[in-house]
Amino acid sequence: MIGLTLDEIVESTKGHIYLKKGEIDFNDINTDTRKIDEKSIFLALKGDNFNGNHFIEEAIKKGASLCILDEINFKSEDLLSKYNNFIIIKVGNCNEALLKMAQYKREKSDIKVIGITGSTGKTTTKDMMSAVLSSKFKVFKTKGNFNNHIGLPLMILQMDESYEIAVLELGMSNLNEIHNLAEVSKPDMAVITNIGLSHIQNLKTKDNILKAKMEITDFFKEDNILIINNEDPMLFKVNSEKFKIVRTSISKDNSDFKANNINLKESSSEFSLIYKGKDLGRVSLPVPGVHNIENALLAISCGYLMGIDIKQMGESLKSLEVSSMRLDIIKGENIDIINDCYNSSPDSIKAAIDVQANLDKSRKVAILGTMKELGEYSRGAHKEIGSYAKDKGIDILVAVGEFSLEMAQGYNDEYNVFLFKNTNEAIKSLHKIIRKKDLVLVKASRSMKFESITEELKKIYN
Repeated sequence: MIGLTLDEIVESTKGHIYLKKGEIDFNDINTDTRKIDEKSIFLALKGDNFNGNHFIEEAIKKGASLCILDEINFKSEDLLSKYNNFIIIKVGNCNEALLKMAQYKREKSDIKVIGITGSTGKTTTKDMMSAVLSSKFKVFKTKGNFNNHIGLPLMILQMDESYEIAVLELGMSNLNEIHNLAEVSKPDMAVITNIGLSHIQNLKTKDNILKAKMEITDFFKEDNILIINNEDPMLFKVNSEKFKIVRTSISKDNSDFKANNINLKESSSEFSLIYKGKDLGRVSLPVPGVHNIENALLAISCGYLMGIDIKQMGESLKSLEVSSMRLDIIKGENIDIINDCYNSSPDSIKAAIDVQANLDKSRKVAILGTMKELGEYSRGAHKEIGSYAKDKGIDILVAVGEFSLEMAQGYNDEYNVFLFKNTNEAIKSLHKIIRKKDLVLVKASRSMKFESITEELKKIYN
């Protein structure tokens, strides 16, 4: 779904029709010629290691009826002689054109947009938000991790007017990036999950990380609402006279929504929802961990503000489907695995260790890998994680990657720690470390491909 006419595409991208043959129709947009279908729009993006402008003829050959490019790397007469029914639009910059098309579509749409950002928990909160809101509305949500300057506009261009609400994830690695995404998506309501150390290598300080996340409100007016996790010490200090702030927490008194009487179970959790002192009832989540209760509070508060009954939201959350490799508890015949390989940061590792520590098992093994993009904080953060694992009663630490020694130093128990340079080295020694009935946490940044460790554990022990 693109939702724009040919004239609107030309207008929004400030381009012009460079070449035309026959009549066309289009119904989708793609940036990868391997996924081109009949009647697709092909947008020729450029990056450090690729240039879509080189694949215009391939796109047309596969059925693309409209190509948008910013370089001419073909002979017009060749295309005109070989193919029928296509149009080529020349723009100044294809990456900017993508943003402008999405912004144009967003501005003419009546769909209510909820933007979610934060250092950790964005995707889980997005999944919970979608579940809660779907009990009353037709909801569109960001697929996978399509949350950057390419993914977010592609998501907006996939929406159609049958949807009432869009839940969009906004990611960033530096200042001004969320500002640009907010300009495109224009959130009516925004959620910030927390302010951690992710991307501190670029941003240098947590104050700058907060500043970058707060860019989600750059286009807010007085009727817009920002929902924040009041447990986070940086967000706790946020105030504004420009727009309304709604606060959620499990412990802070100055919060609008609170979770009381928390009950943490092996693979689930439950709590009482309190709104401005009034008990609205019990909520059950099919996921473990206090951090997931914090995520759920953000989602539920949004639903409540949009007029959804707490019982409706509770029923929707019971069938929650969260994205893969995020605290996925795999029960096997010989061992249990907590598969959390999608990404890693100090906050998310601590949350995963908390879940592991809360489970009643004979021996707990944490296989932990490198946390990326921490810059000068890297050594200290990895040492702190080792110490945290020891304090929480983790029996065996398997430290993998660049800062494995620092994790071992923090753990401070040479008899129960194993160090490996890389993932492949660790895999070769798993059979010597893991015993039957162990509970094994597998956690690292995505680039370390720790899912291969999970697959090897399942192969050996289950």
